[in-house]
Amino acid sequence: MSGLIKSSIARKVVMALSGLFLVIFLVLHVTINLASVISPDFFNEASHFMGYNPLVQYLMQPILIIGVIVHFVMGFVLEIQNKKARSVRYVKFKGSANAPWVSRNMIYSGLVVLAFLGLHFYDFWVHEMTYKYIEILPEDPTRYYAETVEKFAPMWRTLIYVVAFVLLALHLWHGFASSFQTMGVNNKYSKGIKTFTQLFAVVVPLAFAFIAIYHHLNPITH
Repeated sequence: MSGLIKSSIARKVVMALSGLFLVIFLVLHVTINLASVISPDFFNEASHFMGYNPLVQYLMQPILIIGVIVHFVMGFVLEIQNKKARSVRYVKFKGSANAPWVSRNMIYSGLVVLAFLGLHFYDFWVHEMTYKYIEILPEDPTRYYAETVEKFAPMWRTLIYVVAFVLLALHLWHGFASSFQTMGVNNKYSKGIKTFTQLFAVVVPLAFAFIAIYHHLNPITH
């Protein structure tokens, strides 16, 4: 098992599996967040359920955090490994003739997404932990919509989120399809899978960006 984990193939498989797991989370996350635009009441109900359900809090949330850590750690390890393996550099760099720009810069888009996750955790997860376990405030199932809209009031925060979603799109454009290739999916469905992953890479980050911009332009007035 130790030898398997240390192997390059095993690292790529772990990277692919953790990436596919995070894609599933993205689908759930964007669905709930779109509700904040369509139905604030449903968004409050869903957010309250996610925030207080023991299964979500004590099982799914830790698994998600572990998935994020594993994915990014494997990404850094593979990047370092690839750099060490390049004993012979290209005589002349030819840009996308050697590899697409997105695939050559996955580590940078990943770093931006990781930094964004830090801000996102601070904005929402840290706030939630403070509300429930430090300030120990009473349950309020109606607070989530207002708290979310308030986060996007500053222009600078909205811009950071939008830029992060653009980088997320670039990361998914190459990474999502590559995950299936790493898992050995190479059959008559490969072309359809690639089309689906690229469509996903555009639609989901675009939806997230729309949510941020919408709440910035539609603040709650008292």
